[in-house]
Amino acid sequence: MSDTEDLIRWRRHLHAHPETAFEEVETAKMVADLLTSFGIEVTTGIGGTGVVGVLKRGDGPNVGLRADMDALPIREKNEFSHASTHDGKMHACGHDGHTTMLLGAARELAAMDDWAGTITFIFQPAEENEGGAIAMIEDGLFERFPVDAVFGLHNWPGLPAGQFTVRAGPMMAAYDIFEIRLTGRGAHAAMPHLGTDTLVAAAQLVTELQTLVSRRVNPLHPAVVSVTQIHGGDAYNVLPAESIIRGCVRTFHDEARSVIRDVMAEMAEAVATTAGLTASVDYDQRYVATVNSEAETALAKRAAGDALGPDAIVEGVDPSMGSEDFGAMLEAKPGAYVWLGNDHPAGENFGLHHDRYDFNDEILEPGVRYWVSLARRFLEERG
Repeated sequence: MSDTEDLIRWRRHLHAHPETAFEEVETAKMVADLLTSFGIEVTTGIGGTGVVGVLKRGDGPNVGLRADMDALPIREKNEFSHASTHDGKMHACGHDGHTTMLLGAARELAAMDDWAGTITFIFQPAEENEGGAIAMIEDGLFERFPVDAVFGLHNWPGLPAGQFTVRAGPMMAAYDIFEIRLTGRGAHAAMPHLGTDTLVAAAQLVTELQTLVSRRVNPLHPAVVSVTQIHGGDAYNVLPAESIIRGCVRTFHDEARSVIRDVMAEMAEAVATTAGLTASVDYDQRYVATVNSEAETALAKRAAGDALGPDAIVEGVDPSMGSEDFGAMLEAKPGAYVWLGNDHPAGENFGLHHDRYDFNDEILEPGVRYWVSLARRFLEERG
């Protein structure tokens, strides 16, 4: 079986057996077993289900390469042979491909002896919403494995297959979540004057929240506030005593993040007071922005050019308001996070987190080449 056939087999096995945040037991075992078979020293259980492989060739710098392993709680709609066998769980973001590409690079780098230094392969759990990067860091990731820089990669629908893009500075937005709870007095729907209507207040507050970005945040600071849930009531003829609003916030600047958090609480209190209700706001800052360092971004571009040719680099792509917990690693270490184009050359392309998404196996080998080129170039330039 060829190396490429191995990659496809690994990737499709992972796709068929998805595991969600901090449940990546079998995925982690597969990763650890393969790394061990390549002759790489393996440590498991970091940050819960994280796996780290260390490949050392004498003295020299230490470069960290990171892939995420977790799936999403989505019921897959695909019917191909490698569709999810775990009902309600799906690799809808391509982490099966990310894991496979880094495994392929680990195999190739382990077979080479013409480089010096240390390559640290970081297989991270729970990127999707649960902060696996933070869990690994808090579990001593960079104290136990003192890398000089750390790099990440994500497939990117909308970019041609095999094309790379990366930019210095902000690449992905910070991510926060909020819950606003409005509490009052329930009543018969035919007698609204005997209660305090939490649903009307919730509707008013959702509208008010739309002015946070347009009127309270510096227009030069990108931000998104999205209400994604409204819960209240169980009957057609009852005004509920409580309504709940939930959603998320995306920002690049700390000032915008603080303004949104503080003004959201003020708005909730004002609407509640006017309606005769009480309001509580739970605002949770989850992920920092993913911000690439200048030198490492330039190195990543050189490595991608070496691996795939200069025409593979797409310049001028805007950052995304999506989020990624790799930002926590880039707070701790310099590094860069790149996007690898994932568009299927034929057929319909589905975006990340779609129930019919599938990773494009044609970019597995280009991804491996990039990781190998990046590791070798980093060790050579920094050695």
